[in-house]
Amino acid sequence: MARPLAGPQTLLRTLNGRAILETLARRGPLTRNELVTETGLSRTAVTQVLRMLESASAVAPAGVDRETRGPAAGRVALHPQLGLAAAVHVDGHAAHVVLVDPTGAVRAEHHAAFPVRGDRVEHIVDLVTACRRVVAGPLELAVVGIPGIVSADGGIRDDQGPDGGAFKNTLSERLACPVRVENDVNLAALAELTAGTGADLASFALLLLDDGLGAGIVIDGILHRGFSGVAGEVMYLPQTPLPVGAPVLGDDVVRDLALGNGRDPELTIDQHLDAAAAGDPAAIAMATEMGRRLTLVAGSIALVLDPEAFILSGSAAHPAMLDAVADYAEQLAPQLPLRFVVSSFGPEAPLVGAAGEAASALRATVFSRLLPKSDRSGR
Repeated sequence: MARPLAGPQTLLRTLNGRAILETLARRGPLTRNELVTETGLSRTAVTQVLRMLESASAVAPAGVDRETRGPAAGRVALHPQLGLAAAVHVDGHAAHVVLVDPTGAVRAEHHAAFPVRGDRVEHIVDLVTACRRVVAGPLELAVVGIPGIVSADGGIRDDQGPDGGAFKNTLSERLACPVRVENDVNLAALAELTAGTGADLASFALLLLDDGLGAGIVIDGILHRGFSGVAGEVMYLPQTPLPVGAPVLGDDVVRDLALGNGRDPELTIDQHLDAAAAGDPAAIAMATEMGRRLTLVAGSIALVLDPEAFILSGSAAHPAMLDAVADYAEQLAPQLPLRFVVSSFGPEAPLVGAAGEAASALRATVFSRLLPKSDRSGR
């Protein structure tokens, strides 16, 4: 039998410590015996690592297990003061902020519309500050989901053009912590991939309809962002008779459809869809056209990527929209079968994704602090 590779004991303890912390984050408070079972480590290794984690204030006592037969055993859990991470979802109208701990539990939450003439960075900072009044602890990082194209360095390209990372850098300075900026639809797809409808799918495309239409694409269990972050900008896929680059679905398109069908152009997409569900003929005509356009977008994606399913989120998951999509997809089925399923998280999917990514990054930050300085400096 091959001998295991030898390595520094500090490195082995660090790797074992990561395994134990991940298990506690996933399962909650556990006894020493339960940690042995969950991690596959020996009782001696678990005891040694817990001693290291306790001295680093990474874990703390969490009561006693009185349900298992035999002497009562003490439980340990992640230390409540390990730190916090902010998860932020920004849309065209408001910002929604939650603070999460390393387990992913939400500790505080605030949501508010952007002021008419306010700065969105300051607005987000104010919401984070309000959350921090509710729960104590250092803010280690923030994950922010925004509409628009996000480059690898966190720069945003939206209707005003590229910002060169100005939003990310300014927010990081004001919050005094690292900030990661991500496309909101990509975060929604990550939420579905890790804990939602997409968890059982090898590949899928999430189609989220809000102010505009975007896609989060997962291939073989991995989110596909594209070389420059453009992957998923499906609102601009060409559709006859629209010119190349014209939006096929979104607020502006729906306003035009409302005018063409004699409905109030100031109503939201969901208000038109509500009217369609209630039987309004003009609204039904709008829903039919919206469903046709969304289904053609899905068909274009299917011909290139052939995902297992399409997850509909936001207004795309409205019952009237689901009916319209199903009707048009049935017409295409002989040539191009398409499978549609509904998001597990609805409009909150981007925030759920941001919270999951924030908690994961927070745990990674904790792990890096536990790595002995001698190991860090030697690399």
